[in-house]
Amino acid sequence: MAAERYAGKILVLATESCAYPGADAVGQGHQSYPANTYILRVKAPVLFPEKFYLDCFDKGIAGIIIMSCGVECPYQGAYEALAKRIDRVYALMKGRGLDIRRLRLTAICTVCTRAFIKEVKQMNDLISELGPPGSERPAAASAA
Repeated sequence: MAAERYAGKILVLATESCAYPGADAVGQGHQSYPANTYILRVKAPVLFPEKFYLDCFDKGIAGIIIMSCGVECPYQGAYEALAKRIDRVYALMKGRGLDIRRLRLTAICTVCTRAFIKEVKQMNDLISELGPPGSERPAAASAA
C-alpha cells in the first residue's frame, strides 16, 4: 500500500490589480488547481511584514506564493521593496531550518491562467515532497 501524499495548505497572496484577476480567470474558465489552495486578494504584498510569513509557517501553512504585478506594480517602488523583504524572509527561514522553496515570489498578469495553474501545481508537488513545515529541520540540523 502506497503512503498517503501530504497535501498541506498553500496560501496565495494575489494582487488585486494583476494576479487576482488572473486567478479569477482560472475559475471562470472552469480550470482546476489543487483544492488545498487558499487565495487572498491583497492590494500590495509589500504591506505584509517578515513576521507574517513566519507566522503562517508556524500555523501550518505549507507553502506561500506571492503573485504580484512584478515591475509593473501600480505602486512605485513596491515590487523592489517586496523583493528585498522576501530576501530577508529567506534568511529568517534558513535560520529556522525551513526550506526557502516554501516561499515563492512570482509575477502573474490578469490573463496568465496557465502560469497561475503551473505555479500552484509546482508548489503543491514541492510541499508533497517536503512534508509539513518544520519537518525538514531534523535533516538540516543533522547536516550541520
